[in-house]
Amino acid sequence: MLNIQEEVSLKDFTTFKIGGRTKYFIKASNDNEIKGAVKWTKEKKLPFFILGGGSNILFSDSDYNGVIIKIENRELNFKGNEVIAGAGIVFLKLILFCKEKSLSGLEWGAGIPGTVGGAIFGNAGAFGGEVKNNIKEVLAVDKETLEEKRFSSKDCKFSYRNSIFKKTKKYIISSGIFSLEKKEKGEIGRVIREHILYRKEHHPLGQPSAGSIFKNIKTKDIENSLLERFFEFKEKAEVPAAYIIDKAGLKGKRVGGAKISEKHTNFIVNYDNAKAKDIISLINFIKGEVKKKFDIELKEEVIIIK
Repeated sequence: MLNIQEEVSLKDFTTFKIGGRTKYFIKASNDNEIKGAVKWTKEKKLPFFILGGGSNILFSDSDYNGVIIKIENRELNFKGNEVIAGAGIVFLKLILFCKEKSLSGLEWGAGIPGTVGGAIFGNAGAFGGEVKNNIKEVLAVDKETLEEKRFSSKDCKFSYRNSIFKKTKKYIISSGIFSLEKKEKGEIGRVIREHILYRKEHHPLGQPSAGSIFKNIKTKDIENSLLERFFEFKEKAEVPAAYIIDKAGLKGKRVGGAKISEKHTNFIVNYDNAKAKDIISLINFIKGEVKKKFDIELKEEVIIIK
């Protein structure tokens, strides 16, 4: 039986700690509950949104007149070099589970907030690694037919911070099967600790944020004359959005309760009870300044739900 809650505050379910209330809120722990929740919303003729860990989301200040379905499938098992992880598992928990089983390949994700489902949805990546490098299969539910589908890594059509799930919005990720390699547990743990320490030193972890706001820019998309100014990245595949924002002189810029982090300029932090409108205004300001100064169009990585 579905556990349907009413008038739930969304700020409690996002890392930004921002958002109005949703008319209905349903937690779904397995495929049957996911199907039941979608079927119920269709019967009510209401829009719905699939929520994971809320780490890459900005909800509107206004109330959401629909249904939030929070995926909480927390299955976690392994066989040989493969791990099956439910979409609702916190990504760091998956990484630590793999370490205990001496399975390597996901250490790059240590410290990334959010869930397995969200990581697959957006092809999360860091330190040169990406979800696509270790995905063998993804299990998902078709939103229209409610059929269960299996996607190979190729079927997922992964690209930079993107996938078929993000492009089409047709499927609800239920779980993922990761293919990993055996490695000494101590070495895996050392890399995990290094990545977590790096994040503590370079990211504003003490303040609510949604992680990186903008996608990095491919070097091939930048004019050669401008690359001379960005000489540190001239021979690399991409230029970090944080570097570009910093070069635009925007560090510490504030709008209302929102601020561009001094620690990492691709983070906007909710430092003083920010509203969604503050975040959006600051996003638009950054895009405008970067376009004006460098003729570069930044694209949001964060998903804005209005």
